[in-house]
Amino acid sequence: MATLDGLQIGKPGTHENALAQLKKMQGRSIVFHTALCVIDNRENRFTPKTQVCNVQTLVTFRTLCESQLDAYLRIEQPYDCAGSAKNEGLGIALMESISGTDPTALTGLPLIALTTMLMNAGFPFFGEAV
Repeated sequence: MATLDGLQIGKPGTHENALAQLKKMQGRSIVFHTALCVIDNRENRFTPKTQVCNVQTLVTFRTLCESQLDAYLRIEQPYDCAGSAKNEGLGIALMESISGTDPTALTGLPLIALTTMLMNAGFPFFGEAV
């Protein structure tokens, strides 16, 4: 999920909606939210220990002309992506900067946050429980 000025920016679904989103986000900073939950029911399945976090990534978009935005959309077709931008592809050219604590969160699963949560639960990453 992404937010601009506190309002949710969803998945555009169509080329027209995606173009409108990208035009609105130009030169602006958008917060992308990736939620994560780890449930540990090893000790008690009826009252499991739960860890929840919202990993936020701040993305500042470049200001580009409409023909560049249109070309990007025709190439990448990111109509199922919040904010119409895929940083793992050509969408990185739309972005001026990316700031956050977990670079994997913007693409999908926030692995640094997940690792921290699993370590907190005593997951044996290195062969023995911590």
